[in-house]
Amino acid sequence: MGKGVLELQLVDAKGLQNTDLLAGKIDPYVVIQYRGQEHKSKIARGQGSNPTWNETFRFLVRSPAAAAADHQNQQHKVTLRVMDHDTFTADDFLGEATIYVGDVIARGVEEGAAELQTTKYRVVLADRRYGGEIRASVTFTNKETEEEETGEEFGGWKHSFRS
Repeated sequence: MGKGVLELQLVDAKGLQNTDLLAGKIDPYVVIQYRGQEHKSKIARGQGSNPTWNETFRFLVRSPAAAAADHQNQQHKVTLRVMDHDTFTADDFLGEATIYVGDVIARGVEEGAAELQTTKYRVVLADRRYGGEIRASVTFTNKETEEEETGEEFGGWKHSFRS
């Protein structure tokens, strides 16, 4: 079975909805999910509705050939849940964006690597209204050999390319 690495560069966001009407500026962070793997960005404290993260997150793709064969399948998506960190109450949901990565995986399987350049994605609120935009880029690198680095962190868990 082939393996690959999906890398997401979380850049910034613009125009996020402020849920802290009484407390002042929001402190946004992003929960990034891909097929059961999850990462959390740092909290952009005091940056309000226009935060910058410039963080990179890596996810292990266990069967890129299957993803490439079925690149229209909605299972191959990265979900960006934008949250507002609150100290004394539950964190607030600020919206969600979805990046479909089946095509970039398919291209990466064929060519060894593929990239979606930094793009704006629409953040939608729970009621599907516009909630701002978030910018991110995605790369996929096909790792056919078992000679890759070991012990790298993917989706919040340590995984090894060796069996």
